[in-house]
Parts: sequence; structure tokens; C-alpha cells
Amino acid sequence: MKTENFKNQFLSLILVILVLVAIIAFGGFRYYLLNKELKSTRGDLAELESQSKERIEVLESSLSTLSGENNRLSEALYSEQTKNQAFESQINEIADTVGILDKLRKTDPELLQKYSKVYFLNEHYVPGELDEINSEFIHDKSRPFLIHAKVKPFLENLMRQANNSGIKLRILSAFRSFNDQQDLKTNYKITYGSGANKFSADQGYSEHQLGTTIDFTTEEHGARFNGFEETEAYSWLKLNAHKFGFVLSYPEGNEYYLFEPWHWRFVGVKLATDLYREGKSFYDLDQREIDEYLVYFLDSN
Repeated sequence: MKTENFKNQFLSLILVILVLVAIIAFGGFRYYLLNKELKSTRGDLAELESQSKERIEVLESSLSTLSGENNRLSEALYSEQTKNQAFESQINEIADTVGILDKLRKTDPELLQKYSKVYFLNEHYVPGELDEINSEFIHDKSRPFLIHAKVKPFLENLMRQANNSGIKLRILSAFRSFNDQQDLKTNYKITYGSGANKFSADQGYSEHQLGTTIDFTTEEHGARFNGFEETEAYSWLKLNAHKFGFVLSYPEGNEYYLFEPWHWRFVGVKLATDLYREGKSFYDLDQREIDEYLVYFLDSN
């Protein structure tokens, strides 16, 4: 009985050993497979890492190339923009120059010439554009008065502003042709003799022939010249006429004629304003200085 039991126990032990050996063998085989798979995976990872590194290097190289190209393009773009700006500036300068030349071409240079006892205006000269002054501003409404058409708006603005300020300015004389000057001078000589030369220009020497010069008076002062310097109108003109482009041609102490407070000439707002600010008169300037203002002659400011 004991022998039988021992035999059974021995067989059970053998069976357990066989089971353990089988488990160990299976575990070893499984370990072998997993280790092989791990090595394979590591190999794949290493190859993938190598490929990724190569790809990254390629991408970095491409990015560097693109970055350099982008910088070159940016520099080229900046260079072209600079050229375009310079070109645009040149075009603007050319356009400004063309505009200035066009304005000068359309502006009669005679309108800013110095005319007095020593400066002669051609007997055949007539302003290119003359227009009739509104009769409401004329003292003697029995005949029309003419002025350069492009100066007319400046004159009528001056008249309206004076009237709005309570100064009833009126016009005694405006454009005079060469023949008108001759007739007027003849009449003055009959009345005043040689003394007429002190206040009246010979024909061809009068600013009135330009069509830009006005002799002012007021409703109260009438057709008289004497005493105009004592009127409020003269005081107003001294303070305001330059705003409309008019200057006093022959102030006190001038070397050409007696003081003529009524005689005002249009020279353009810019020149009139500069003369006012500097306390100078038109005939104080050299003709070359005056000519520089021709392009601004009809500018309103």
C-alpha cells in the first residue's frame, strides 16, 4: 500500500516537474520572441530616427534656402520700392515743373514789370483779357471801367470787404489805353502845365495800361484826389489791400511821382503780402526778385 502511494506521489511530482519545465520552456520561447521583436522594433526606431534626422536636415536646408531667398526678395522689393518712390518723386517734380511752366506760360510777364518814368510799356500793348467792373463799385456810372479779367475777382472781393467794413470805396479810374493816357496827359498839361509831370505819367509809362491798377475814392470824397490820405478808406487800404493782392505804387518819398494814396496796383496776394510784412514797396525790389512771384500772380493765398 505504501509502495502504491509512493508511486503515485512520484508520478505526481514528475507531472509537476514536466508542467514546470513546459512553463519555463514556453516562457523562454516567449522571451525569445519578445526580445527578437524588441530588437526589430529598436532597429525600426533607429532607422526611423535616422530617416527623420535626414528629413529634418533636408527641411532645415530647404528652410535656410527659402529664408535666404526671402531675404533677397525682400531686399529686391525694398530696392524696387525705393526706386518707385524716387521715380514717383521725380514724376511729381516734373509735374510741378510742368504746372509751374504752364502757369508762367499763361501769365503775361508784363503784369509784374516795373513801369514808371523810366520804364516804358509798348504803345500797342493791351491786356489779353479785359472785363467790365461791376457798376455798383464805380463812382462815375456814366461810362464803363475795365480791368484785367483775372484780377477782377480780387478787386471786387476787396470792394465788398471794404463795404462790409463800413468803407464805401468807389473806383475813379481803371484801365487806360495808350491813347487814353495821351489824352489825359494833354488835359493835365493844359490845366497844371509842367507840374502835371509830378503826378501824371506820360503815355506808355502808366501802370493803368496794364489793366491791373485802380484809382480809389469814396462816396463822400468824390472825384477829388487831394486829401484821400486823410480818409478812413486810405487807412483801411493800408491795412487790408495786400490781402487781395493790391499794393500802393507810389508811397510817400518815392522817387517817381508825388505821393499817390489813391493809386493801387494788383501784384498778386503773395507778393503784396510779403511787401506788407517787410515794410517795402513794389519799386523797392529788383525786377529779378519781382519776376520770381509771377508764378503766384493769380494765387488766392
